[in-house]
Amino acid sequence: MKKLLPVLLLGVLVLSLTGCGRISGNVLITNEASDIYQVEEIEAAMDVAQRYFRLNFKGCTMTEIGYIGDEKWAAMEDYATEYGVDQAIVLTSTFETDRRGGDGSLNANETYRNWKWILIRDLGGEWSHADHGYG
Repeated sequence: MKKLLPVLLLGVLVLSLTGCGRISGNVLITNEASDIYQVEEIEAAMDVAQRYFRLNFKGCTMTEIGYIGDEKWAAMEDYATEYGVDQAIVLTSTFETDRRGGDGSLNANETYRNWKWILIRDLGGEWSHADHGYG
């Protein structure tokens, strides 16, 4: 019985990971130069978006993620106002779906480009996911 428990726990762990979204081992990270955000702030926002992706985009693989750029600052200010926070940042990503279209809500075997990630925070706070998608 003692030998069976670790094997069962390992099996549960493997099964729980098979349904998660994946981040490609060689995901391309495109950071636009920013006068607004430091590189570490952008990377922290990317970490939040990637974590959300892994947990919620089953059957999908992210291949690229990047900061949308300072020229979109007006839109980011609008998002901050909409969500009642001090700051918002917008990232874009590229990801691929499997033959089932991820969880079935996306097109099968499709590459989605320019998928937006809106992350928000108050000054000095941590980024959190607010929204994602096209538009």
